[in-house]
Amino acid sequence: MAAERVGNMTRQELEHLVERIVEQKLRLRPWPVEQIERPVDELLDAMWEHIWTPPPGAKTSLEMLREDRER
Repeated sequence: MAAERVGNMTRQELEHLVERIVEQKLRLRPWPVEQIERPVDELLDAMWEHIWTPPPGAKTSLEMLREDRER
């Protein structure tokens, strides 16, 4: 089966395609979507509490990417 081309789509056609795919995926979801009853501020605070901070002297992600590209 030949690959279906999408490069010549209009923005409206692309948006329609994306909406259709998302709707299909949500329909196939085997479990119900959970509603979170926590306030947004509380969720954001919890996220900040769980952010991992690399140890001092650790390479940055940019440095690791550059090293990987050089290999």
